[in-house]
Amino acid sequence: MEWAMSLLLNHPEFLKKARDEIDKQVGHKRFLEESDLHNLPYLNNIINETLRLYPTGPVVIHQSAKDCTVGGFHVPSDTMLQMNLWAVHRDPNVWVDPTKFNPERFEGIESEKNGFKFIPFGSGRRRCPGEGLAMRLVGLTLGSLIQCFEWKRVGEEMVDMSEGTGLTLPRANPLVAMCKPNPAMKHMITQI
Repeated sequence: MEWAMSLLLNHPEFLKKARDEIDKQVGHKRFLEESDLHNLPYLNNIINETLRLYPTGPVVIHQSAKDCTVGGFHVPSDTMLQMNLWAVHRDPNVWVDPTKFNPERFEGIESEKNGFKFIPFGSGRRRCPGEGLAMRLVGLTLGSLIQCFEWKRVGEEMVDMSEGTGLTLPRANPLVAMCKPNPAMKHMITQI
C-alpha cells in the first residue's frame, strides 16, 4: 500500500486516471465496496504494477522434493532453492522499460495467463492462499484512499523510493504525504 501511494504521488497522472475510474464506476454518493473492484481494472493494474516493482516477498524459497534437472543443472533432492522475484519482475528480457512504473502494461492481461513472468504470490500448489484476500483488501483500501482524499507530495521533491532491508521489501523511509478530503466526497466523510 505504501509503495503504491509512493508511486502514485510520483506519477500524479496515474493517480488522476484511478480517481476518474472510481468516480465513473462508483460515483460520490457512496463509498467504494468490494463488489465494485471487478469494475475497476485500472486500480487493479496499479496494484499489479506495484507488486511487480516491489514484491512483498522479493525472494521465494523452496526445497526440491527429488533429484531433478533445471536449465541443464542437476538439483539434488532436499536442496534449498531461492527465486528472486525482484529480479524476475525487472528482467529487461521480459519487460519493456522494467524499472519504469507503468500500470498500463497490465491492460487486458490476466496474471494467471501471463506465464511465470509475473508471480508476486508464487504459483502452483505453493501459491499464497491469501492472494484473493490481499488483493481485495489492498484494492478496497487503496481505492478508498483515492476516492475520499486528494493526495499531494510534501514539497516539490519526488518521493524517495529507496528500498529498505528485510524479509519483506519495506521502504527505507516511511512515506510522508499530504491529504485533504475530496470535496466531492466531503458529505460522505463527515457522516462517518
